[in-house]
Order: sequence, then structure tokens, then C-alpha cells
Amino acid sequence: MPATSPVSAVALAVDIGGTKVDAALVDSEGRIVPGSRHRAPTGAGQTPETFTLAIASVCERATDAAGPMHRLVGIGVGTAGPLLGDGTHVSPLNMPGIRDLPLVPAVERFADGAPVRVALDGTCIALAEVRFGALRGVRNGIAMVVSTGIGGGIVLDGRVVRGDTGNAGHVGQSWVRRPSPEDPVAATVEAVASGPATVRWANAHGWEGADGLALAADYRAGNPVAVQAVHRSADAVGHAIASFGALLDVTTVAVGGGFSRVADDYLPLVEAAAHRTAVLPAAREVSVVPAELGDDAPLVGAALLAFEG
Repeated sequence: MPATSPVSAVALAVDIGGTKVDAALVDSEGRIVPGSRHRAPTGAGQTPETFTLAIASVCERATDAAGPMHRLVGIGVGTAGPLLGDGTHVSPLNMPGIRDLPLVPAVERFADGAPVRVALDGTCIALAEVRFGALRGVRNGIAMVVSTGIGGGIVLDGRVVRGDTGNAGHVGQSWVRRPSPEDPVAATVEAVASGPATVRWANAHGWEGADGLALAADYRAGNPVAVQAVHRSADAVGHAIASFGALLDVTTVAVGGGFSRVADDYLPLVEAAAHRTAVLPAAREVSVVPAELGDDAPLVGAALLAFEG
């Protein structure tokens, strides 16, 4: 008799961000099943109805790629925060039309009775980098994303920390400027150093480009405002890391996200700023390294939620 191929266990992984939602089937080794990855736009104008439809559409297309040799073990959802209630409801900061939305009902019809688990996207990124990426073997570290927003996940004593409400790791909401009572959010590292914030700052100082890609090109060309803008972002991220180093005694920060690639020397600039502004000796030894899983990390980490609980 001909040999039969083994059935592969897969998870339906969902990654919910401020501008898009992705879904894919992922196996236990972090491999995305070919043809299963799909994306739909989200954004600030979403309502609960349109948002739920976007999630359902990518889940349906992803599960359509499952063949007879795939067995679904569960669904993992990584989402922009904060999480509310029992840790399964979400109120994304950059989607004002969505508040306290339950995520499990949005995906459970695709689970076929398998469990659904939810975590912050930063938690998922940390899970992925610990298992397969730049934080392998790191006992105390942080996975950090610098992109449209800034987020992350924390690893302490070899475990990814989720916190009492599931909201541990909101590194983008740490302050790197003196906060004002009128607008405390403006002092956060996300408001200072994210891609859109950096582009806005450059525009306000005479640069006429439209986005991070244009800023990167002008940085390479030596445009003084572009250079100043990128250095300002890297300084703010480094200042935040110096604080994290003092608070958590971490040895390694793995940084990914699209805006972290705005310049070839962005991560060295971040590390130099962290060391320069660190108060404690140990914090001056923190290594800032590139994340290894790139844009796959949120989906891979969401799948690990399903595999590991």
C-alpha cells in the first residue's frame, strides 16, 4: 500500500493592527502554510460591524487553504491594545469607533470547537522571538516594534509576561518627554518616535516628503531635516530602553517593525542613545539587536497561543 502523508497540526493565527488585519494557518514550527495568508485593511474609521467583517473575511480565506492533511488545533489572536474585561475584549487606541469589542465571537465560528486565545500583538511578537528568533536563549529581554505605532512584549526569567489584565508590554506608552496635564499622550515614545510621528515632525520643520519611505531616501541622501528626524526617533527609543533596562534588568532588546529599517544605522543609534542616557551600569550594557522574524512574528506568536495556551 502507498504511504500516506502525516496530518499536520496547524493553528489559525490572526494579527489585528491599526491599519490591517492578517490571518494565516501556521504550524508548530512557525511555518506559514503557503497560500493561507490574507489581509484586509482596518484603520481609524472602523466601526464594530466593519471591523468584525474584516476579521471574518481573512479568517475565511485563510481556513479555505486548509486541506485534508491539516488539523486545526485552535485559534490565536494577537491584537493592538489595550485589552479589557477578561482579556478578550479590545479597544484599539487608534480606532476610536471600536470600544470593548469581544474578539472571540468574531472568530469562533472558524474554530470548529477548538479553543480561541487572545493576547496583545506585542506579547505574540515576544513569544515568536523567544521561540524562533532573536530572543532565543535570552532570560530577560524585550521584543519591540517601531512602526505605525510602538509596542512590545516583555520576557522576564525566561517567561513572556502578560500581566493581570493581559496588557503588560505597552512599551509605546512610556514617557520620554515631560508630560503635560493637557496632553500626556504627546510625551510617550510612540507619539515622539513612531513612523507617522517622525514624518509629521519632519514636515513641521520644512521637509516636504510624504512618508517613511521618502524619509529613508532623504536620510541616505543626507537631507539635514531627515537626518535630524531619524536621530530624534532613535534617541527617544533609546531613552525608553534605558528606562526599561533600569526597571527590568534586561540584557537584550530585539527591535523590528517597518520604521526600524528607516536607516541602516537606526539600531546602532538606538543602542548608543540607550547607553548614553542609562543611569545604572547594567542598563548601559543592554544590547539592541534586530528582530529576526520580521512581519511574520505577530502571526507566528499568535499561533503559539493556540499551540501552547
